Amino acid sequence: MQRSVALRLSAASAAMAVAAGVGVVLSMPEASAATGTATGFATQNGGTTGGAGGQTVRATTGTAIHAALCGRASSSTPITIEVEGTINHANTAKVSGTSCNTAAGVIELKQISNVTIVGVGSGAVFDQLGIHIREASNIIIQNVTIKNVKKSGSPTSNGGDAIGMESGVRNVWVDHTSLEASGGESEGFDGLFDMKNNTQYVTLSYSTLRNSGRGGLIGSSETDVSNSHITFHHNLYQNIDSRAPLLRGGVAHMYNNHYVSLNESGINSRAGARAKVDNNYFEDSKDVLGTFYTDAAGYWQVGGNVFDNVTWSAPGTDNKPAGPNPQSNTTVSIPYAYTLDSAACVPDVVSRTAGAGKGLQVSNGSCTVQSPTPTPTTPPTSSTPTPTASPTSGPSQPGGTNLSIGAGSDGSSKAGGTSYGNVRDGDLNTYWSPAGSTGAISIKWGSATSVSKVNIREAAGAAGAIGAWKVINGDTGAVLTSGSGAGAVTFPRTSLSKVTFEITGSTGTPKVAEFETYA
Repeated sequence: MQRSVALRLSAASAAMAVAAGVGVVLSMPEASAATGTATGFATQNGGTTGGAGGQTVRATTGTAIHAALCGRASSSTPITIEVEGTINHANTAKVSGTSCNTAAGVIELKQISNVTIVGVGSGAVFDQLGIHIREASNIIIQNVTIKNVKKSGSPTSNGGDAIGMESGVRNVWVDHTSLEASGGESEGFDGLFDMKNNTQYVTLSYSTLRNSGRGGLIGSSETDVSNSHITFHHNLYQNIDSRAPLLRGGVAHMYNNHYVSLNESGINSRAGARAKVDNNYFEDSKDVLGTFYTDAAGYWQVGGNVFDNVTWSAPGTDNKPAGPNPQSNTTVSIPYAYTLDSAACVPDVVSRTAGAGKGLQVSNGSCTVQSPTPTPTTPPTSSTPTPTASPTSGPSQPGGTNLSIGAGSDGSSKAGGTSYGNVRDGDLNTYWSPAGSTGAISIKWGSATSVSKVNIREAAGAAGAIGAWKVINGDTGAVLTSGSGAGAVTFPRTSLSKVTFEITGSTGTPKVAEFETYA
């Protein structure tokens, strides 16, 4: 267990109709104040767009935020909520509705999707009030400050986490936020940025995490290893005792972050986790990378980092620091494109871009700060990522939530070394193959699910192998559509509990890396 340390502080109804009483909820044009596009692992699994394309409303209280969520036509209707002012316990009440599941004393994003919360105007401050994301997908949080959220004492909120995610969360982009505490666990605080119980495809970018005993965790225990595909880039971790972050199982990518005054430990990779640690600047800190407080080893791939006045403890049974001369002990493939600022310029770039109220400035990947582009341009290239297979035919990548993740899957046959579950794990490096040149693979749910699109992604080296195919309603045996070649396929929206992709012709042995399904 982590030992207790003294923190050294460097600075200590219904819905839309409630506007008049709870703050401002005003219909706005569809243009959103949210700027830029998601980066890192949040670009995978169909991407993260938040409330893009939906209504934009303005809120000045927590109750108004909840009212905006509850006033939607459904729990997945896209919405952008522009927030200005101080959100606190006094102005955050539960609001009821069929499109929401809220609670008092916390901003509750539960069992919903397609939401953007963005600070505007003079800024948005969540004072002693956390944001809880649970059983949710496609969420963007941008340009807000969240401070002094407590799990003990008074008032309490969100288990003491500034931002907490749990229970099947997918595709979250948190950008240009300021996350702050005023002490450690003994002062009533917990983590600034926590993920647990099957949370995946998350990016934290251009944010500051300050003055806390715990920066954040990925996995709540040594057995909670279902969390993965997390990116941290261009963030400032300052005056943090530990967990910058703590990673149990899964894969994380940390690049171009500035770590200052990590007092006890930093990136703690354990329980089989794999961290890719690129071009970061570690300064005035201790044990910034390794496996700490456990004998369950984790792994890392390092390159281009600067270690400025970093001290390292002696290794022991429950203490395996990566330094004083950190070397890679694994390799980690990154499926998205990115550019790396030189580590030497990271402190300057991060100081000008990270946190709320910085004008959403970003780096151009060459140590120069610029305003973000509102729409994607030519994707940057990286000197290090490993490309993954793309669909060889059909429409462009579908958006929204991949309903296959976490679903059951089966098939008509197995090939040696492959598993049906490999088509729904979000990993393009694993795949399923039939025993021969034809076969079928299915995605199943415990109850009827509406599906109108599937995306068949072939494994690297097998692109073009899939020939003729049929998409079949597994409940009735009806053929929904047919064609040839892998890629995205649409058909009339159908409610079913099982959908089957049957390969009826191929060249060689097909390899299906992902069988994605979308509503």
